[in-house]
Amino acid sequence: MNTTHVKDKDERKKLKRAARKAAPEYKGRVKGQDRGSLKRKVKKVVKGTRKR
Repeated sequence: MNTTHVKDKDERKKLKRAARKAAPEYKGRVKGQDRGSLKRKVKKVVKGTRKR
């Protein structure tokens, strides 16, 4: 949330807390999805192709 327009610190905190409460709950990463170091590595990429 952008609160740069609010000068009062306490008012800004109230706005941020309200926005955090209203935001949807974060579910985390999908189960079974590999994390960075476990992802399949790409050895050599030919120009014009996708990496994954």
